[in-house]
Amino acid sequence: MRDLVDGAARRALFMLDAEAAHGLTVKALATGAVPACRVPQDGRLSVRIADLTFPNPLGMAAGFDKNGEVPDALLRLGFGFSEVGTVTPRPQAGNPTPRVFRLVADKGVVNRLGFNNDGHAALRVRLEARKHRGGIVGVNVGANKDSEDRIADYTAGIETFADLASYFAVNISSPNTPGLRDLQARAALAELLSRVMETRDAAAERHGRKVPVFLKIAPDVVEAELDDIAAEVLAARLDGLIVSNTTLARNGLKDSAGAAQAGGLSGRPLFRRATVTLARMRQRVGPELPIIGVGGIDSGETAWTKITAGANLIQLYTGMVYEGPGLVAKILRHLSRCLDRHGLSSLDEAVGTNTDAWARLDPDLES
Repeated sequence: MRDLVDGAARRALFMLDAEAAHGLTVKALATGAVPACRVPQDGRLSVRIADLTFPNPLGMAAGFDKNGEVPDALLRLGFGFSEVGTVTPRPQAGNPTPRVFRLVADKGVVNRLGFNNDGHAALRVRLEARKHRGGIVGVNVGANKDSEDRIADYTAGIETFADLASYFAVNISSPNTPGLRDLQARAALAELLSRVMETRDAAAERHGRKVPVFLKIAPDVVEAELDDIAAEVLAARLDGLIVSNTTLARNGLKDSAGAAQAGGLSGRPLFRRATVTLARMRQRVGPELPIIGVGGIDSGETAWTKITAGANLIQLYTGMVYEGPGLVAKILRHLSRCLDRHGLSSLDEAVGTNTDAWARLDPDLES
């Protein structure tokens, strides 16, 4: 029955412009029109990172709930955590519309939103209103397009939400803010991470908690850039990585019109590239640093593959556009079956068991 309802809702939403459909979905979640989902409770799927215990490894990625309007509704769908943002210090309209395009034949999406959001102050009000409800809600911080000091925008995000965020995601990976990915270059990254961690530690003195900090990187980095990022992340003693954001690549797409749109590509076509990048980064940082794997997860099989390639936690967004909210329970049931099949007592035992095989693959070939 749930699949039938999800299918009917999806067909109705697909009659709308992609961004309009997203806005309607957020409103439906906010008003309770989307019912909570019953998901399997399996203690083997819980994950401990820093001072956080994730009830299961599946999270909603940043970009869905940019303004923190529905984190609790998403948790009620069965997600183990949700990430709000990307949020910038000042409100920002983003790029001109239309700016979101479905590639239905490929089960992908191209977006060039450009960090459209209501800004720090509005998000803080919403997070303060739900701070006693529990659940893990991360805050993804970014920089305004016209900022004169982008690093200062990131540290402002840390200062603003240090008493409210379960964790921080420092997003330097969006392709839709000109020059943002330049912060992945080694010298710029070293300065960014130094200032972010100094700000986090100073906030911890005031609030009594060191909020874990993750760095979100692009899937399009080359080998030398992976080396530099890994070295700086380890030197700065970050709490983890998020691999990865959308891609500028357009390999093997069926939808030529969608492929021609500028912006970042997400969904199924991203899976191979993002997973190869994840595995190669896992090789560089070793087994201990937590990694959140993102990009192309739309089934239990792709979720398990991402974990065995090296992810401790996983996130999705575009997969739910095509599969509906019932996807959450399907993925969690599949992960439990995989643990049964392999005789594993916890998800941690599966992390990275296939890293080397994925790291050897060519990300530019079709999956």
